[in-house]
Amino acid sequence: MAGGFRIGIDLGGTKIEAALLDPAGAMRDRRRIPTPIGDYDAEVAAVAGLVAAIEAKHGVRATVGVGIPGTISSHTGLVKNANSTWLIGRPLRRDITGALGREVRFANDANCFALSEAVDGAAAGAASVFGVIIGTGVGGGIVIDGRIVTGVNAVAGEWGHNPLPWARGAEWPGPSCYCGRSGCIESFLSGPALARDHGGSLTGPEIVAAAEQGDAAAGATLDRYAERLARALATVINLLDPEAIVLGGGLSRIAMLYERVPELWGRFVFSDRIATRLLPPRHGDSSGVRGAAWLWPPEPAG
Repeated sequence: MAGGFRIGIDLGGTKIEAALLDPAGAMRDRRRIPTPIGDYDAEVAAVAGLVAAIEAKHGVRATVGVGIPGTISSHTGLVKNANSTWLIGRPLRRDITGALGREVRFANDANCFALSEAVDGAAAGAASVFGVIIGTGVGGGIVIDGRIVTGVNAVAGEWGHNPLPWARGAEWPGPSCYCGRSGCIESFLSGPALARDHGGSLTGPEIVAAAEQGDAAAGATLDRYAERLARALATVINLLDPEAIVLGGGLSRIAMLYERVPELWGRFVFSDRIATRLLPPRHGDSSGVRGAAWLWPPEPAG
């Protein structure tokens, strides 16, 4: 279909992004619109509108992949585990497929991010990649030999809803999480969690800026964040032992994490030497939408 053109859609909590990749993987078009928060029908219509507009402009009929902030249950076919809660329990695959009149492939947004960075991003060439999302929510995706690992329950990589490991002091039982439990990694490492840990007066970027200007309290907040991230990623290394971990999401822009976290995670990893690389994303905030497009991989030559 489409001579190798691919459209990726990233259904974010605040924005919907669409991109067109040409057969070589170059981005030919990229568009963003606000997410119609709480309005499921409007979100389906928005996706159909973006695809139609891109195809009309470029004169192509492309394959379409969609990254969603949750996953589609292999049992019911309905969305589950979405922090965009108005999608939960909805037949998103059926409705978008019907609106577009073609097969559409879906994956968790963190899986899309991991796939993008594994195919032609920061971890290109690595056989095993764990992609991390640390932003409005916290998620993860696993790519082995260029293929997403989904899991029999479609929850592979969902490290954000495990408890923060080696909790101490006031970290137990931890903040409540939208999933109904307390002390989840997401409730400590998301952007809102970082702001809450600092008292709620500053946003994540403002905390980083204050720390860079020598604010001791902001520096201490970032130190706590880095140490918690090191503990959380140490459990990933103990379980998956990936060649590379790539950070994505708004908090991946905190430059100190790439030096500080590997300095700290050795205390918790069950190995005498740690070769896992912690990397910033090559494609930045376009990785999710690029990975959604790559849900349709290149066809083998010949």
